[in-house]
Amino acid sequence: MKGKLIIVSGPSGIGKDTIVSEYLKRNNAYKSVSCTSRPMREGDIPDKTYHFITKEEFEEKIKNGELLEYTIYNHNYYGTLKNTLDEKLNNGIDVIMIIEVEGEANIKKIYPDSVSIFLLPPSMDVLKERLIKRGNVSLEDIEDRLETAKKEIEVSTRYDYNIVNDDLNMAVEELEKIVQKEKTE
Repeated sequence: MKGKLIIVSGPSGIGKDTIVSEYLKRNNAYKSVSCTSRPMREGDIPDKTYHFITKEEFEEKIKNGELLEYTIYNHNYYGTLKNTLDEKLNNGIDVIMIIEVEGEANIKKIYPDSVSIFLLPPSMDVLKERLIKRGNVSLEDIEDRLETAKKEIEVSTRYDYNIVNDDLNMAVEELEKIVQKEKTE
């Protein structure tokens, strides 16, 4: 039996990593580790948070067809390696991946039976507060991320499910219910 591919997207600061982390503590699944050309942040763990590579290395992987999908977000490359994803799914392991909205659209074409979930903020003001609390981005970058968030939220209706991240436990429980439902259908 093949594993289920679970796609999680949402604007910067919505809590994608936190929700997926909590989900993985409670459920047996593999978190797809994307490649990125962005610099490491405090708390990042190489090859666990992301595979951190240079822009040139990323462009080489694109050229060699090693990526399932990729996008540029806030001037940095992000993408998913093909071979790891297929290996896990073919071995019956559920794979959860955090990707941007452009990546989700591409993945859905290749894996139409995947489950796409978009995380929404309770409000744009709450999202702005979360971005400010991060403390690792400039006010200009926060404004850019909020503009990007508005565009991303506009396409959230194409996702299979939307979850409002107002309460961490409730958001994780909702994610669990969605995955369970999809695996039994």
